[in-house]
Amino acid sequence: MAAKSLDRLLSQLDTSRYEFGAKEAGRTLGLLRDLEKAGFTDPSSLIRFHELVLFIRAFPQNALVLRTAQRILNNFHQRVALVRSSGAEMSDFDTYGHSGVAGTTMEDTLSFDVARWLVRRIPGQVEIGWDNYEPGRELGTTGPRFMPLLEDDADVEADTPWREWLGSASGKPSRSAEWLIENIEKLPLPDRQKSELYESLRIPLRWNLVNVPFTRTRNARQTREVFYHRGPLITRSQVSLRAELARRPPTFTRLSLRKGQEIVEMIREVMLVRYRELYGTTLADPRSVVRVELNPVIKDGARGIEIYLWNLPPARRLPLRAYVAGFTLKNGVPINYIEAIGLCEWMEVGFNTFYTFRGGEAGWIYAQVLRALCAYMGTTVVSVYPYQLGHENDEAIESGAFWFYRKLGFRPGHPKILDLVTREEKKMGVSGGRYRTPAHILNRLAAGHVFYELPGSEAGAWDRFSTRNIGLRVNQRMARDFNGDGELIRAHSSRALENALGASRSKWNPLEKSAFDNLALVLGEGVRKWTSAEKASLLGIIRAKAAPDEMLYLHLTQQHDGLRQALLRAGSGLDY
Repeated sequence: MAAKSLDRLLSQLDTSRYEFGAKEAGRTLGLLRDLEKAGFTDPSSLIRFHELVLFIRAFPQNALVLRTAQRILNNFHQRVALVRSSGAEMSDFDTYGHSGVAGTTMEDTLSFDVARWLVRRIPGQVEIGWDNYEPGRELGTTGPRFMPLLEDDADVEADTPWREWLGSASGKPSRSAEWLIENIEKLPLPDRQKSELYESLRIPLRWNLVNVPFTRTRNARQTREVFYHRGPLITRSQVSLRAELARRPPTFTRLSLRKGQEIVEMIREVMLVRYRELYGTTLADPRSVVRVELNPVIKDGARGIEIYLWNLPPARRLPLRAYVAGFTLKNGVPINYIEAIGLCEWMEVGFNTFYTFRGGEAGWIYAQVLRALCAYMGTTVVSVYPYQLGHENDEAIESGAFWFYRKLGFRPGHPKILDLVTREEKKMGVSGGRYRTPAHILNRLAAGHVFYELPGSEAGAWDRFSTRNIGLRVNQRMARDFNGDGELIRAHSSRALENALGASRSKWNPLEKSAFDNLALVLGEGVRKWTSAEKASLLGIIRAKAAPDEMLYLHLTQQHDGLRQALLRAGSGLDY
């Protein structure tokens, strides 16, 4: 098919995916069938086709459109193979926004947890990307743990043939990565130390996706019921965050371990093929997975939306904050990922809709995610951190992410940024909506957090708060009073808190003791003035940090005003 004809069909499909009704669905179906028969010779057109079909798979107009889109996606690897065989440059398939297509190859430097998972997920198919790897002293230091007599070469020679050493030790060069990861896994070390050891090597791994089910192309779950779009999509201007958050709270269903493991497996797949790693998706606890039942009192119900949330396992939790991660499926297709980190009534939220689906009801879906998070975590102050708005994030600047949040009702926490927002909004009003904020202004707007406070919240209480401030303050005290000795400040702080609480930790488990030590670094002499009930409550909060359900810890922090005030003072005292 001629390039102009192909481009015309793709443009028509781009338009028709947003048009609804029987006639419009028929037009979409016809375009899909025409393009299914087309011969693609260049990567850019094929990628464009892939993203359009993937969107239609998630937002189908009827059952026939959905089946046709799924058939195209199931066979998409064949189209990629034809383009590759034509001699086309395939690097367009390996960009941040277009990776993970069936039939392509990926390469990345992964964390130990993801690398270990990957070699188990597709055994025999993960290799070291030697084209982009030149080992140095790090492999010479680590390698002797697994390769006998390596020191006689690595310690004194300048041309150690690392590839040959790993290939001979693993028995098959293509198994070098798998063999190395397996040997690190066998070491009698805690997981954190295994991670430190492996990640110090900075090994790029390469794997061919072929037509595996977890490609971006095919990764979708079966759903009990599909929502077909027969009317217009909900636009951001139609979304009232205040109204959505005032609806009846969702309910939460804890999944069985087996079903929780299925969800954890899926999110790892989802993130891997998009070159993303998130602490809470890599280390998700399958025992904690819940399915959100939205129960929205609106026409069309949940509109094919499924939200899943989970926590971290006790051994990998953050010292102070409680962590929730999750993702959303639209008719079984993953369309975003979620991160929320909370303390007391405050939470910081990260929400990322994947490129393909950014035209698909993102504002309404975000509102449902916040409904779920606020109810699940019990929080009433929502904060969005600067990276999400565009700070050191070109993608967010290009998309105007700041205004997405502002139009939903978020306000900047810094007065100077709020003044700038007011000036920009006046320009928009005068221009009748034609004015567009330039990138350099968007960068200034993204320099600080924005906040949304639910009714009953203390306005502005968390505007200057940051757990980073707490950490920096503790480290400054360590340098000043303890000569930079981390063990010394921990021991001193823990003894002081034990004395203040009159508590004995002799029967506590290691994770509970660690939680105590972490909070002791923050709490000062003021604890001595607390009532006996407040002290006893604090001990319960600390032990809850190591409990199976971390939400218990978070909910208890919301009931202890003394702890809240101490944390706010410690986290708000440094310069903004």
